[in-house]
Amino acid sequence: MPHKPDRTAELQALLSERILLLDGAMGTMIQRHKLEEADYRGERFRDWSCDLKGNNDLLTLTRPDIIRAIHQAYLDAGADIIETNTFNANRISMADYAMEELSFELNLASATLASQLAAAASTPDKPRFVAGVLGPTNRTCSLSPDVNDPGFRNIVFEHLVEAYAEAARGLIEGGADILLIETIFDTLNAKAAVFALEQVFDEDGLRLPVMISGTITDASGRTLSGQTTEAFYNALRHARPVSIGLNCALGPAQLRQYVEELARISETNVSVHPNAGLPNEFGAYDLGPEEMARQIAEWAGSGFLNIVGGCCGTTPEHIRAIADVVRGVAPRQAPEIAPHCRLSGLEPLNIGPESLFVNVGERANVTGSAKFKRLILQGSYEEALDLCRQQVEDGAQIIDVNMDEGMLESGQAMVRFLNLVAAEPDIARVPVMIDSSKWEILQAGLKCIQGKGVVNSISLKEGEAKFIEQARVIRRYGAAAIVMAFDEQGQADTLARKVEICTRAYRILTEQVGFPAEDIIFDPNVFAVATGIETHNGYGVAFIEACREITRTLPHALISGGISNVSFSFRGNNLVREAIHAVFLYHAIKAGLSMGIVNAGQLAIYDELPEALRDRVEDVILNRCGDATERLLEVAEQYRGDGGSAGPRKEELAWREWTLEKRLEHALVKGITEYIEADTEEARQQAGSSIEVIEGQLMDGMNLVGQLFGDGKMFLPQVVKSARVMKKSVAYLEPFIKAEKSADAASQGKILMATVKGDVHDIGKNIVAVVLQCNSYEVIDLGVMVPAETILQQAREHKVDIIGLSGLITPSLDEMVHVAKEMQRLQLRIPLMIGGATTSQIHTAVKIDPQYDGPVVYVPDASRAVGVASSLLSGAQRDKYIGELRQTYQAARERHAAQQHSRDLASLAQARANPVPIDWQRYRPLLPAALAWEESSPVDRSGIPVRIRRKGAGILIGLNDFPLAQIVPYIDWTFFFHAWELKGRYPKILEDAAKGEEARKLYADANAMLRRILAEKWLQADAVIGLFPANSLGDDILVYTDEAHQRTLATFHFLRKQGRQPEGKFNECLADYIAPAQQGQTDYLGAFACTAGTGIDARVKAFEEAHDDYSAIMLKALADRLAEALAEWLHQQVRLHYWGYATDEKLNNEQLIAEAYQGIRPALGYPACPDHSEKQALWELLEVQQSTGIWLTESMAMVPTASVSGLYFSHPQARYFAVGRVGRDQVEDYAGRKGMDLARTERWLAPNLAYEPD
Repeated sequence: MPHKPDRTAELQALLSERILLLDGAMGTMIQRHKLEEADYRGERFRDWSCDLKGNNDLLTLTRPDIIRAIHQAYLDAGADIIETNTFNANRISMADYAMEELSFELNLASATLASQLAAAASTPDKPRFVAGVLGPTNRTCSLSPDVNDPGFRNIVFEHLVEAYAEAARGLIEGGADILLIETIFDTLNAKAAVFALEQVFDEDGLRLPVMISGTITDASGRTLSGQTTEAFYNALRHARPVSIGLNCALGPAQLRQYVEELARISETNVSVHPNAGLPNEFGAYDLGPEEMARQIAEWAGSGFLNIVGGCCGTTPEHIRAIADVVRGVAPRQAPEIAPHCRLSGLEPLNIGPESLFVNVGERANVTGSAKFKRLILQGSYEEALDLCRQQVEDGAQIIDVNMDEGMLESGQAMVRFLNLVAAEPDIARVPVMIDSSKWEILQAGLKCIQGKGVVNSISLKEGEAKFIEQARVIRRYGAAAIVMAFDEQGQADTLARKVEICTRAYRILTEQVGFPAEDIIFDPNVFAVATGIETHNGYGVAFIEACREITRTLPHALISGGISNVSFSFRGNNLVREAIHAVFLYHAIKAGLSMGIVNAGQLAIYDELPEALRDRVEDVILNRCGDATERLLEVAEQYRGDGGSAGPRKEELAWREWTLEKRLEHALVKGITEYIEADTEEARQQAGSSIEVIEGQLMDGMNLVGQLFGDGKMFLPQVVKSARVMKKSVAYLEPFIKAEKSADAASQGKILMATVKGDVHDIGKNIVAVVLQCNSYEVIDLGVMVPAETILQQAREHKVDIIGLSGLITPSLDEMVHVAKEMQRLQLRIPLMIGGATTSQIHTAVKIDPQYDGPVVYVPDASRAVGVASSLLSGAQRDKYIGELRQTYQAARERHAAQQHSRDLASLAQARANPVPIDWQRYRPLLPAALAWEESSPVDRSGIPVRIRRKGAGILIGLNDFPLAQIVPYIDWTFFFHAWELKGRYPKILEDAAKGEEARKLYADANAMLRRILAEKWLQADAVIGLFPANSLGDDILVYTDEAHQRTLATFHFLRKQGRQPEGKFNECLADYIAPAQQGQTDYLGAFACTAGTGIDARVKAFEEAHDDYSAIMLKALADRLAEALAEWLHQQVRLHYWGYATDEKLNNEQLIAEAYQGIRPALGYPACPDHSEKQALWELLEVQQSTGIWLTESMAMVPTASVSGLYFSHPQARYFAVGRVGRDQVEDYAGRKGMDLARTERWLAPNLAYEPD
């Protein structure tokens, strides 16, 4: 039965109209027939030499009636696609039965049988299709079957290709409409199947739709061979499948999060056919049709599905039930995903316009690393792996492997090493770059990597025909390719030749080969500079300018280079080489260099280079003067080489004479830890058990603490101290409790707390946890950056009574909504408490509460937490409390809806017509003083050593290991007391009648710890400032590389206040405060990032391990205040010295805190610029992570958390404002300016949207 090409178009049309139904399990249905050996043998194989029972694929020949009946049952149940009975019908699996030669026949017969039935069942309204199944085989190409030899393989890529090609030919000849590569537990096997299909398609001159389905094996979220869902997807995208999906191993409940991820990242259709739950102790599947259909219905409603069916344990009854629930549900719409290079090892590596420079580790290279070469020649592969592992630990995101050595069997060495790498998850998690000058070795390497790797390299040096042939093969393996600027005339060494060859190669690859532009990585040739040969002087700048031109003219292509080549003339002088690399990378990255082959552990930081050396290296790299090489040689030899109070407060000891109960109570209320272990031991001796001590005297004391706190007679700092005492006592008792094998002490309830995914702020959460523990609640604290699935998994595992979510940054609000939706999907009814700086009652009522049928409560501060928890868990109060809460939220939603309806937004055009009026004709921006400074390191301005270096036409000012004592006077103590929920202004709070005594104690403790922080150097502070020429262009600010404004270093995108304004008020935008480009005069923009949190984690961990929450929270609170103080000090220095636009300013600390100065320093992600994603531009402009160590989470939270960043505006009219609500017209315009899709933009701006997104 020949294949009908028009069925492909028919299939695609149906997929756009509805969710298609795949059939269910074949094996499960065969088991119902309880077949014996004779059934499998039939007459034809009656005398076969080995047992055949269990060879289900053989039944197509020996019992076709059974296979026919199973297919018919699934067709009757509503299946649109039935799968052939060929899961093991390949010669590799059939070898178990000595039936290798039957592979083609089995596939042909199975496809013919299924096609006949599908054709008979087809109607014009419901056509049926046959999917020819290609199973995973019983071998793994990525894993060794011998634990003692991880490099051993019992199958090779070529044999898999042969087996899959043979099976595919049978399926195609038998009339299969689709080819389904399924149950993929080793992605390298699947890549061999794809390779085979491409061969067959080319030979036969046809192309069938290909479905791909992988298997997540367990709760790790990985395939058997270790890949995550996205890594698996990246590795197989090149197959251009009609669908990609997941099947087997897990039931719907366990598989959901991975299906959701696949639906989010896949550009093609998504298919799923899960098991009927997990197998029970007898190996059977218990998930019935109705329950499985209910779970599938939720997937369909969530927009995850295009094709759905069943795997192990499913039956026609399951398929019929699924058909009923998906009928009429719209199929998933594939997202529009911008093209970018998507590589993978065990984990994905996606490289797009927003990505930072990608480090390719160079030390697994026999031509570049003498040590690696020696180890490989000795056969010391394990030690060679250590070099690789160190590269990854040092930050390499790709590993380059090269075995081109005359004394090696290079192909064998490449295969051996890559097989060993595959067995090392900490190395194999990153993609591999296979590096060789020999085509056969490149192919040998490609046959060993299951992820999507990179070939290094191909070129036009042997002509177009060879180039096209190799590119097509690389495409078939699913790899990206480095393309050298090398043609028939030789390597390109000038700018013109580099661009010419790369452009020619780009056109050939994209137009003739169909090679994705985003998988093309150009290497415009890094050549050695400072060789003494005059014609070599321009090599550095030629490469840099080539990067710039390729980036501009060849869309989506990336650029790489072998960075160490540039310094080859200084081999033996490592310090000079590292300096050359740093300078070269600095300029090349700015010009568009995407990645580079480097020693990730030996990258110098550009602005930390000795200035005399850096200046002369820069002359060489940029060819700034004719004697640059001689000037560098003059200094090169200089760099030759390798590489509080005096004591604790004395306690009044009279209370030590009191009764044991009173002593314990006093210690708890006063927070005294000195004697708690001795008193606890005395109590244990008197009590019947250790648990009695906790439930008796200790709980009595904590109940008193809770009562005093609730009555306003104790304050939060005291409560935290009390918790410290309690924890120390319980920690002392724990070994005795275990020995006594007692049950857990009774508690008021169990509460799980977490800071949501993407957010790292936890001071508030930790304080709430302490307060709850002090009131006899058991708290399970999951920490920070906790994904929704972990929160809910732990909540169910621990059977908690309440879940508490915390977050500080605005993206956390959306994550809280996601958690609520997941709780609803799982039909939980656990009360949900919401807290954190960005949360509010109105957001909780409008955005979170409607997503979840269980109680959702906004908790504004720690003092309310106990009352809320008590009300939620009290049988008598619960229903009344929840009822009143829902009435309150409903009223809040109605008010919000009325406000939304009545909110009068101007159109974007109207808002832009009402900017802040600034007379730019009269105003003359002041040139920042620092732009006239000479670079030197260090220089001393305003009494503090700083490092200065040029960046474009601007300047970066670095301050590392900043003296914290300098900024202590700048601390705003008011917000320190607020962190402890002592409301009031400093210093008045110290004399407050109710809070003053505790405020004074807290202030004394804080200063005592502050003295230790300073004396013992607990924390390190670092900062970077940038000052740059800039202009506004509409609502954006352009930062320039040069005074001529020819090129931009960065663009900051801003929103404009859109609410209608009364007369005399304006629709402000931060861009209003920078001179417009059309005015023709240069203005300036400042930027900064600083931290006082380096080193905090180890100290906090030590306090927590000592059960000293009070000191842990105190240290975090002080670090936050020091970071803010540093930001205040920096801004002052900018006004007085670095920029110098307010040199006569004389303000005291109180006036500084009141911001009684000229200019503003708005933080990105806050009211005047609510989009946290703008921090990415700031990080790249200032090189923040390299300069200060501050990094960004996926939600753009800063780590360390004691960090501050923002922009500087100097105009006298600049003021702080809140953008507020924005309309769809502005959001669409903003998304277009940022080059970000609308849905993602709406997620970042969710709290500011004046409309409901589609």
